[in-house]
Amino acid sequence: MGEAPEVQLEIMGQEHTDANSVEQTNYGSSQSSTITRHRSYKWWLQMAIYTIFSLAGQSVATLLGKLYYDKGGNSKWMATFVQPAGFPVLIPIYLLSSAYKTSKEDSTRNIKSPPLLVLAAMYAALGILLAADCLLYSLGLLYLPVSTYSLICASQLAFNALFSFFLNSQKFTPLIINSLVLLTISSTLLVFQNDSSGSTSVSKRKYAIGFVCTVAASAGYGLMLSLTQLCFQKVLKKQTFKIVLDMIIYQSAVATLIILVGLFASGEWKGLDREMKAFELGKVSYVMVLVWTAITWQVFAIGAVGLIFEVSALFSNVISTLGLPIVPVLAVIFFHETMTGIKAIAMVLAIWGFVSYVYQHYLDDRKS
Repeated sequence: MGEAPEVQLEIMGQEHTDANSVEQTNYGSSQSSTITRHRSYKWWLQMAIYTIFSLAGQSVATLLGKLYYDKGGNSKWMATFVQPAGFPVLIPIYLLSSAYKTSKEDSTRNIKSPPLLVLAAMYAALGILLAADCLLYSLGLLYLPVSTYSLICASQLAFNALFSFFLNSQKFTPLIINSLVLLTISSTLLVFQNDSSGSTSVSKRKYAIGFVCTVAASAGYGLMLSLTQLCFQKVLKKQTFKIVLDMIIYQSAVATLIILVGLFASGEWKGLDREMKAFELGKVSYVMVLVWTAITWQVFAIGAVGLIFEVSALFSNVISTLGLPIVPVLAVIFFHETMTGIKAIAMVLAIWGFVSYVYQHYLDDRKS
């Protein structure tokens, strides 16, 4: 009987210790959830910035590219050159990001960097693909009304989904398949019209060339996004903004050099002075159109690569596709193009396909 009080005191002490441990656990979990919540706010802010960059950069750059052609520009290589050539404007941002250390950089400091030869091969391959893609897009924009061109570009989401399935282990759901089918139909509808009522009239042959080049460029862009995500996951393996800038700057530098070779080899450089003098808006406007086209494409690149880095190649392409219906509306306002029935139907299908994919992404977020 003398041992009972000791046992009772021991049990009470144990209960007190358990209560403290539970309290500490609850405090730790609440603190963890608070940190997670703060991180999620920061993450959504980053997503909003990247999305705005992607939508604004793509829309403005496309319209400026068409303005160049409409007002007297006719150099395919110059129109191609300005797409990657704006990368030097990112160098100050690159230097600042190198000086500023983040918690992500601290956590990935011990990850071994890939060999220099591997990095050089990776950036060279992506740069070559980027150069070819820019040329195809320039040819498409030259021969097609900008509204038709933008709607055909929606097919890049279907190509990207296909490449993501094989390269990035992307899973297909009924909603994603529905999205891809709608976007494919949206682009296919535009084969059946030759819109000569826009700002420039083109022959059926040139329209066909423009259509094929734009579809091929969309396929190349979809492949490039999937390869970029694969490089982030398998080669670079680090999560810093500096890595995003590395990806943009180095591949753009390679693409710019290749396009410069094409510009001089084709002989088009000889006519640039004459082209500038004949530009309808004047010499200063000629230079400004090219400069701002180059800058806005780099703004788009930051948004697109940033979304790949934070989410996936397919999500980045979905955001790009969201911006495509904006361009036809702006083309009607600024270039006085006609919004035909086929274009309107194609636009509705493109938006429907986009909403279908976004809803699938929303369901995935709720499950996780």
